[in-house]
Amino acid sequence: MPQMMPLNWLTLMIFFIFCFYLFNNINYYSFLYNKKSANIIKKSFKFNWKW
Repeated sequence: MPQMMPLNWLTLMIFFIFCFYLFNNINYYSFLYNKKSANIIKKSFKFNWKW
């Protein structure tokens, strides 16, 4: 269509890289760690040496 601006490969590549970057950032920062696992790790390092 003549009224639409043609998209070349560079603009499409920039668009898909931006979408990929945004998708990965959303998935990375949406993960939450459990605070319970940190307490279990601290308790597991108590050793009872018999010497």
